Amino acid sequence: MVCGWMKTANGAHRSVTVCCTIGRVGYEKKEKKRTRCQQWLQAHPDAARPRDYWSPFRSALAEGFRNLCAYGAMYEPSGQVDHFVSWDEDPSLAFRWENYRYASGWLNASKKNLRSSDLLDPFIVQDGWFEISLPSLQLLVSASIPPTIRAKAENLLTRLHLRDDERVIRQRRVWLDLYEKGDLSLSGLRVMAPLVADAVEKQAKNCVSNKSDAVR
Repeated sequence: MVCGWMKTANGAHRSVTVCCTIGRVGYEKKEKKRTRCQQWLQAHPDAARPRDYWSPFRSALAEGFRNLCAYGAMYEPSGQVDHFVSWDEDPSLAFRWENYRYASGWLNASKKNLRSSDLLDPFIVQDGWFEISLPSLQLLVSASIPPTIRAKAENLLTRLHLRDDERVIRQRRVWLDLYEKGDLSLSGLRVMAPLVADAVEKQAKNCVSNKSDAVR
């Protein structure tokens, strides 16, 4: 869900691609690495697992995602490189930067045996497709998501335990508590947990609207 909830200060979508981020390490270095990866694939057509050529660029990947987990939509200080399309599905994508997502370790593990064709890719998510409900802190698919991909979105929440698993609820609660105690501003909350910030803003607007209706 990375693209949908990563915004610039003025609220516009901030399109983030791994390729652009990795480009910062230098085009020449990237091309050498790509050639080495291609040579490895050609030399090991029957390998059970790919060689790890991506870990040296994990910090650059994290920077591209602003240290936010692509699936949990919250700050992740020590995430992993997730292959959205797995090695078992398509080995040719094992070393393609556009196939990488920055993800929390437990979410990456949850996704391990799932086919990408059954899940909604965070890269195509648009603003407003997912929302957190208060006070439950459950993550829901909103009415604005296109009907043709709703099943994939629901499957993503279910199979990756994103809807109401204790682990994600606890994380959301920590960020919300920091905000409610005054230890984190709304802008800071948006940096660390964008969907929680959206939920807080929506709740505040609803409160104002209800008070206005009561006055009338």
